[in-house]
Amino acid sequence: MPSTLAVIGIALAATTNSATPPSLTPTFKVFLLAGQSNMEGQAVVAMDHPEHYNGGRGNLVNTMKDPTLAKRMRHLRDDNGGWTVRDDAFCWYKTDRGELKAGPLSIGFAGYPGRDHFGPELQIGHLLADAFVEPVLLIKTAWGGKNLHVDFRPPSAGGSVGPYYTRMLEEYAEGVRDAQRRFPALRGLTPELAGFIWFQGWNDMYVDGGIDAYAANLVHLATDLRRHFDDPDLPIVVGETGNAGNDRFREQQRIGTERIPSPSAFVATRRFLRKPEDSPNQGHGHHWYGNAASYFLVGDGLGTATIRLLNTGP
Repeated sequence: MPSTLAVIGIALAATTNSATPPSLTPTFKVFLLAGQSNMEGQAVVAMDHPEHYNGGRGNLVNTMKDPTLAKRMRHLRDDNGGWTVRDDAFCWYKTDRGELKAGPLSIGFAGYPGRDHFGPELQIGHLLADAFVEPVLLIKTAWGGKNLHVDFRPPSAGGSVGPYYTRMLEEYAEGVRDAQRRFPALRGLTPELAGFIWFQGWNDMYVDGGIDAYAANLVHLATDLRRHFDDPDLPIVVGETGNAGNDRFREQQRIGTERIPSPSAFVATRRFLRKPEDSPNQGHGHHWYGNAASYFLVGDGLGTATIRLLNTGP
């Protein structure tokens, strides 16, 4: 696959202390993607049933015909008109249903069976793969209907550690081990966790205390992850729950992210929300109406922010 933005590797190398020789061990870059159903992925690829999918309005196939997005999305199809399959980026994701989806990055790494949906990982993966000479592995840990206040509750927040916080770390470790065995391109390489991308929030609006505690919980999450991975400079990117109409909650997401010590970034996503009548799933506002443009643009924002943090450092 063509590789661009290799300048990131050059910039990082340029900042290396000359007294410390760089590691000669070949690596691959790992990114942990976590959240709830919108990180699972709800964007519709091609389904166009007139009743159930609004005639295909806002699905990926039709979105790619939009002249305002066609050029930005053209890399999603290969020269033969099929969906692009990267040979330098891989995704590992165990769905809420227990199905393991592991393979080269393309469409289909969503919570549903088959390849009819995608999530933010699609564009995140394309951007990151273009940005690095090394192979890229995305580990997705996402479960529908989970909140940060209880389900993902980090240890330093006090109280009971959330079961999905623990599961997130367990599946990350499992995913890295399995990917090294599963993908020939990663064999013999050393994994390097290069970033954490968080896209979650809907359910904290509906749990007692979830909104008021969200900013603090987010800081605890970042602190505990950096401690767990022994990396105080782990880049952390937080995506706004831009499909939610609760301004107070979205403000807590922004405030919490700004309190996370650098390198961290908040990605505003409200502008990516499309109208229900222009989307496949008109009744699913909690899932961005299944709109392909929304999920592509969210992924683009999250991926771009991650690259910026890696390029500038703490």
